[in-house]
Amino acid sequence: MSVAACPGCAAVDVTRAVEPDGFTHQLVLPGIHCAACIRGVERALTRLPEIAGAKVNLSRKRVAITSTPDADPEAWIVALAKAGFEAHEVSDAEPPRASGEDYTIHMGVAGFAMMNVTLLSVAVWSGAIDTTRDFLHWVSALIALPAAAFSAQPFFRSAVRALIGRRVNMDVPISLAIILACGMSLYEVMHSGHHAWFDAALTLTFFLLVGRVLDQRLRRSAHSAADNLAALEPSRVVRLEDGVRVSRMLSEIVVGDRLWLTAGARVPVDAQLASGGATVDASFITGESDPDTRVIGAPLHAGEIILNGPVTAIATAVGEDTTMRRIARLVAIAEGARGQYTGIADRAAEIYTPAVHILSAAAFLGWYIATGDARTAINVAIATLIITCPCALGLAVPAVAVAATARLYRAGLLITSDTALERFSQVDTVVFDKTGTLTERCLCVPDDVSDRDIRILRALADSSSHPLCRGLARSLHDVTPAPLTDICETVGQGVSARFGKSKVSLEQGCNGTVFQCGARTHVLDATETLLPEARAAVRALRDGGFKIVMLTGDTRSNATEMALALELDDVRAEVGPEDKIAVIKQLERHGARTLMVGDGLNDTAALAAAHASMAPGTALDASRKAADAILVTKDLTTIAAALLISQKATRRMAQNINISTLYNLIAVPVAVAGFATPLAASIAMSASSITVVLNALRGLKP
Repeated sequence: MSVAACPGCAAVDVTRAVEPDGFTHQLVLPGIHCAACIRGVERALTRLPEIAGAKVNLSRKRVAITSTPDADPEAWIVALAKAGFEAHEVSDAEPPRASGEDYTIHMGVAGFAMMNVTLLSVAVWSGAIDTTRDFLHWVSALIALPAAAFSAQPFFRSAVRALIGRRVNMDVPISLAIILACGMSLYEVMHSGHHAWFDAALTLTFFLLVGRVLDQRLRRSAHSAADNLAALEPSRVVRLEDGVRVSRMLSEIVVGDRLWLTAGARVPVDAQLASGGATVDASFITGESDPDTRVIGAPLHAGEIILNGPVTAIATAVGEDTTMRRIARLVAIAEGARGQYTGIADRAAEIYTPAVHILSAAAFLGWYIATGDARTAINVAIATLIITCPCALGLAVPAVAVAATARLYRAGLLITSDTALERFSQVDTVVFDKTGTLTERCLCVPDDVSDRDIRILRALADSSSHPLCRGLARSLHDVTPAPLTDICETVGQGVSARFGKSKVSLEQGCNGTVFQCGARTHVLDATETLLPEARAAVRALRDGGFKIVMLTGDTRSNATEMALALELDDVRAEVGPEDKIAVIKQLERHGARTLMVGDGLNDTAALAAAHASMAPGTALDASRKAADAILVTKDLTTIAAALLISQKATRRMAQNINISTLYNLIAVPVAVAGFATPLAASIAMSASSITVVLNALRGLKP
């Protein structure tokens, strides 16, 4: 076993390792939603001579641009608009994001109209002729045309934006198929034709909308973890001006200002302690829950919490130079890098879209040259477009993803990223934070404490929100708490109350945590213990063939003890937030695909930088936002099960893609040969889509 204080990390300039050239501007991109959007935005911007670089962050819906600091972004916004992307400066108000429910009413209308028109089409194909056939066709038109015009709006809008930007996406052939099918059907009805495509157009629209709804259900409206870190900064700070305490905006604070910090206050900027001793909650930096004592002249980092006070401090770094802003910047950069990931459906669509246009155009030209009949050629081209339109492809990935995420949720894991399953399936190395993830710190009750006093201790522990008290309460879960009165908790000191006429308290003393019950005093030692399922989780991952690494900001001796208990060989001790992200990058440079599991603010950048990530449900909000999935159960063996289920789900997605491909290999020659009637096209589309859905719903077990 090798235990080191992050070997190799000290030599790495973390910011340079993960951060591109400093960007000078940011634009908000409210309409982007996939890897194709990322490429389109970056391509449009980097073509401009004044822009040295552009990098899109999909989760934040922003693009960071490197140019001259005084450049006017108006020309860039215009260029993006020409490319079909809405953009505005960060300072502007961002419009609300669309949710998956935006498609639901479109899907409902399409489904209702599809069922009715299909029934009419079956009546036509059952033998209706002449006036009866024309009447049924006209009724179909009255239902289908307004329904298609409304239901297909999401595809039309997307296609128009793409064409304005002189590019083609999957919605272009979809829109073309719907418009041509409806237009040609109306022409046929007006001329008493034998065939109409209304049913096929609506079937196509309905199944594609089902795929969009399933896909959007996976895209949860989670804010960026970088935004959550920024939200931790206080908006106002008390500054000492000629000995007088004055409330100022954080932006007004400059290096050298003397600040007044009360108990419970979060340090707003990097500073140096100027008066008195301070007890600090440094878990933001170290991830360890034990308070840290600072003396005059000691540094205070932005994001730490003062547990006793008031104290005064002198600002040493403000604005973008503070520890909190630096970590938030690392998180934002890591999120942007992850946002470049292209999913299976996106990769398939890149090949599929041009192929559909080429096939349809070839079918039209071939039949027009062979017959000289434009009407026949158009009908064959429409049949080709409809039969090859990506209903099955649109359902292939979302249907499996929904089934897998439901299976994982029942197992205790909540997926929060639409590409998480694919990235989980590629993981080969699991990186654990120690404290709060694999272990918890607990207070040990001495043997000489009476049963009555243990009941009082349980009641005091229940009354405090401190992590050690929460752990103590869990360890005494089978003890009935005593009735207390006058309960009072003081930040950084402890909790006190009255039991009858006696004063009782649980406080932080010089030698540890002190439990006082009247005249009786007991010292409770704090020990670190493994979480109940930690050994089983590590064993399950090892049996699954995964490499395991443990990162911790704790001391080398504590890390060694826990590593021996878990039988881990690769442990990095005394690792700070920036070192953690450097370790992740170092592992991935050597070919590893990492899964980071952590719960603290100090893990946030590493969670965002890893190939995939998970956070316990008890983790801080910023850590949960940075993760791809949240463990809503305390059973850590869910991690191994989730990775194995993800591998199976990804294989199932590939199977569905292959089913779609096989369907097209059979259906395309039929359509091009002119044998695909409107009803046959609808049935073929429906059959392929239903096959994909049924395959997705087959049991997914680890």
